[in-house]
Amino acid sequence: MPLNLPILLTWLRIVAIPLLIAIYYLPADWATPHERDLAATAIFIAAALTDWADGYLARKLDQTSAFGAFLDPVADKLMVAAALIVLVELGRTDAIVATIIIGREITISALREWMAKIGAAKSVAVSMLGKIKTAAQMLAIPILLYYQPLFGVDMQRFGNWLIWIAALLTLWSMGYYLRMAWPEIAKRTAEK
Repeated sequence: MPLNLPILLTWLRIVAIPLLIAIYYLPADWATPHERDLAATAIFIAAALTDWADGYLARKLDQTSAFGAFLDPVADKLMVAAALIVLVELGRTDAIVATIIIGREITISALREWMAKIGAAKSVAVSMLGKIKTAAQMLAIPILLYYQPLFGVDMQRFGNWLIWIAALLTLWSMGYYLRMAWPEIAKRTAEK
């Protein structure tokens, strides 16, 4: 397993997951609810920034690797899934939203793995729609973790709107990827 700065940043993102969860299990006298929310928000934002930084550094330092290409999306999906589960537990988002987003990630990851195995990975390469979906959820999650008014803006309402938009974009992007993969799926099904 190679170890370089981009992969180290990815591992730090994975290590941040239990920290994000543990904040909400600290003894009550250690932190106020607002301090917990603020710490969880900071951890999530820092993790999101390392996601950008590890990809940038891997290309800039010419340290891309197959292992890094595997680990990076796994770290992203784990962080998003953990944050969504925390938000459901806190009553800040609906289980249906979490199920849609996590279910799509599992489905598309499995589809990409299968498509790579049959040599058709380009059919399900990351699209602009997938990037917009990711941006919406990466903005919605820290807003819902913070959950306090900010500069007079009701962050609860704004975060809920954004997470529902992210869920709808999630379904749309899943449909897009499945449609792109359908010719290969149909072809392989007909061969059997």
